[in-house]
Order: sequence, then structure tokens, then C-alpha cells
Amino acid sequence: MRALFALLAVLIALPVAAQQSVPPAPYAYRQLEDPVLEAEAQALMETLRCLKCQSQSIADSDAAMAGDMRHQVRIRIAAGDSAEEVRAWLVERYGDYVSYEPVLSATTWPLFAVPVILVLVAGLLFWRRFRRRA
Repeated sequence: MRALFALLAVLIALPVAAQQSVPPAPYAYRQLEDPVLEAEAQALMETLRCLKCQSQSIADSDAAMAGDMRHQVRIRIAAGDSAEEVRAWLVERYGDYVSYEPVLSATTWPLFAVPVILVLVAGLLFWRRFRRRA
């Protein structure tokens, strides 16, 4: 019985032991010295989604993943990459979901086309219904 309790205690303690104890990346919470570069990085961070929170931008999130992404954005902007190059790199790494500003591509065109088709069908149905009454 004691062995069962010991095993149960170990199984319960494993998630606690697995918690990340790595310190945050250097630029996760520290801004760039150049205010122009920091403004560019901040504007980009507000258009990127935190993959852990899913409803916050990486600029607003306190998740460790968002901190790492902020760090990557800042060091790439400081290295001379444009905001679109950094966005393309993050989209390549994490997928289209990371960006709040989706681009039209082979995988995302239905997101743009389906609402237009639904509006056209609804308009056609309304037009036919009201035409019969007149």
C-alpha cells in the first residue's frame, strides 16, 4: 500500500518537476535601444498571435513562448530584417495561424471566398423573394 502511495505521489509530482525553469530570453521584456527599431518591432509584435494564449498578441502575452517570440522579433529587427521578413520567417516556422494579418495563398483562399459567396447567395435569395411579392 505504501508503494502505491509513493508511486501516486511521484506521478502527481512529475508535472511540477517538468515546469520550465529556464530564464526568459534577453529581449523578451527589454526594449531595443533605438526607438525607431523598437517602434517597428512593437508594431510587428501587435500583429503576431501568441501560440499558447491564442487570443492575445505576443506584445500583450506573458507566456514564455510569447517572450521567446518577442526576443526573436527584436533581435531580427535589430539585425536589419524588415518587419515582413520577420513575419515571413515566423509564418514559415509556426504556420499561418501566427499572423493576425493572413495573406491570400493556396491554403487560405477559402477564408476569403466563402464569406463573399454566402453574401451573394443571401442577396440572390432576398432578391428572388422580394421580386415575387412585387
